[in-house]
Amino acid sequence: MSDGPGGWLRDLPGRLAGLFKSRDEFDLTEGGIGWPLFYLSLPIVVTNLLQTAYNLADTFWLGRYSKEALAAISFGFPMVFLLISLGMGLSVAGSVLVAQHTGADQRREAEYAAAQTLSFSVIASLGLGAVGYLFVGDFLEVLGAEPAVLPLATGYMEVISLGLVFMFGFFVFISLMRGYGDTLTPMLVMFGTVALNVVIDPLLIFGVGPIPRMGVEGAAVATVFSRALAMVVGLGILFGDARGITVRPGDLVPDLGYLPRLLRLGAPASIEGTSRALSINLLMFIVGSFSTTVVAAFGIGVRIFSVVFLPAIAVARGVETMTAQNLGAGHEDRAGATMGFAAKVMFLVLTGVGVVTFVFAPTIVAVFAESEEVVEVGTAFLRFVALTFGFTGIMRSYVGGIRGAGKTMTAAAIAIVTLGFVRLPAAWLGAESFGTDGLFASFIVSNVVGAVVAYLWFRRGTWRRADLTEEGTPADVDETLLEGEAEAAGEAGGD
Repeated sequence: MSDGPGGWLRDLPGRLAGLFKSRDEFDLTEGGIGWPLFYLSLPIVVTNLLQTAYNLADTFWLGRYSKEALAAISFGFPMVFLLISLGMGLSVAGSVLVAQHTGADQRREAEYAAAQTLSFSVIASLGLGAVGYLFVGDFLEVLGAEPAVLPLATGYMEVISLGLVFMFGFFVFISLMRGYGDTLTPMLVMFGTVALNVVIDPLLIFGVGPIPRMGVEGAAVATVFSRALAMVVGLGILFGDARGITVRPGDLVPDLGYLPRLLRLGAPASIEGTSRALSINLLMFIVGSFSTTVVAAFGIGVRIFSVVFLPAIAVARGVETMTAQNLGAGHEDRAGATMGFAAKVMFLVLTGVGVVTFVFAPTIVAVFAESEEVVEVGTAFLRFVALTFGFTGIMRSYVGGIRGAGKTMTAAAIAIVTLGFVRLPAAWLGAESFGTDGLFASFIVSNVVGAVVAYLWFRRGTWRRADLTEEGTPADVDETLLEGEAEAAGEAGGD
């Protein structure tokens, strides 16, 4: 029994250890579903929360810098999302391959998949960063950024584009470790780099002593620097041999014969992410027809959604890993039960969060904006969408499982239907007919439709016929060599 507050504090490390468990403390393919999914997903929630802290820190400090600066990152954020989504399909492919090979107890194949994913992701990020840097100004101008906002948004995105490879590098590290089932290590790495970003963000934005006042570009520099440090630490872990997945330097040579396998899984995943990013960018085109106040309020709302949906995104990634490992192990019914369990829990949790958001919407928006007009519009936006948060939880859970089964084209189709054929037309027609109320209401329609479509696709059951572990890779030959070396070493030791 604890002896008051002091005893509770002494027990805190043990309590935290009970919440966060390492990969060797739970099994994703045997036993119950709830606790393994919880242990897998909770660090993802914290990691994503810390990752979102980059954007929220920018929003918080730039909101106090100027309304134009806040509007600038409202235009810049969708483009960041687009650039990342175009290339992050490869990390999804790597995560699914690593997970299915891990479930099938094919360690060498999992490590080869991790190395190839890392190589091709770096190549893709360098190309996308160059494209983003060259065309960012034209892109933002097309979106309708006002003259006072355009140069600020352009400067922000130019810095982000130059540092895109660092952002990709750490995202790939997170994906590969998640595929193996280790979500705790990325969380710990992220914690340190976010703390650094929070410290240097206001220093670079406002300037202190010899540090110049950089404004919007300072926020971008702080983000890139922090994520570069995270990438270095992540790569150090991948090249080590203490955390499950080991990347061997010889496996990093790009294998053009392996690339089609990554693209077959990764291209649809990129299409899914890109469709989400494009929907936000096209929505910005619609939002840009309103005042700077509406643009700023919309940007705040989108960032708040990014925090609210962290549990659903995290559980979806957990379901992705559990589904992949269980299909690799031949446990189809367990994979399906994981999806259903996650969908029910996420609906209840996010509906509760939606009620709280609806009640406290003005207070939440006021944290990020001092303008009464921005708070008023942002409050309306949150209250329109809040009570449909639970449906997003359902959609994310089923889509995560479908993606883990390797059916990334199906996951992409659900995103395209929900966002391209439902949300965008509803937003355009709603804005034309009812102004901002019609624009905000489009989120209600798309959230509900997305949940229904995802559930019906799950019920079809085509995801059950997915096994990615039967395709041979060059790693098969390496495995034979390694076994021979191990036997020789054993015989030498016996002598």
